[in-house]
Amino acid sequence: MDNLTPTRPYMIRAIFAWLEDNALTPYIMVDATYPNTQVPTEHVQDGKIVLNIASQATGNLQINNDYIHFYARFGGVSREIWLPIAAVMGIYAKENNAVGTFFDPNEYANYTPATEDSAPKTPTTRPKRANTAGLKIIK
Repeated sequence: MDNLTPTRPYMIRAIFAWLEDNALTPYIMVDATYPNTQVPTEHVQDGKIVLNIASQATGNLQINNDYIHFYARFGGVSREIWLPIAAVMGIYAKENNAVGTFFDPNEYANYTPATEDSAPKTPTTRPKRANTAGLKIIK
């Protein structure tokens, strides 16, 4: 019981689902200085960025135990976003800023996987995306 899996990814997925089920807009606050975080730096303020992760605001949203990945538009330009789960500081509703939660910043500080094979790992780099064309010509 000393080395439990962090609750952060589970809480993010649960609160995200609850917010969307209740027609609220899920926002996440992210530590933009955390290693391997890929966000539009022009929108970072005081080392933090707030992102709208609502289904209608993102493309291909993935929330797993190690990272959050999606595409979003900033100033009309599509951008690829990669967030290590440990960089997510909190998730809350845009409409009232109260429904949601903020996480213990030390949750990942002393966490080490029980074994190399069984425990989740925070990647040191983002996973590589297949280099395939996104458009196909159909005749």
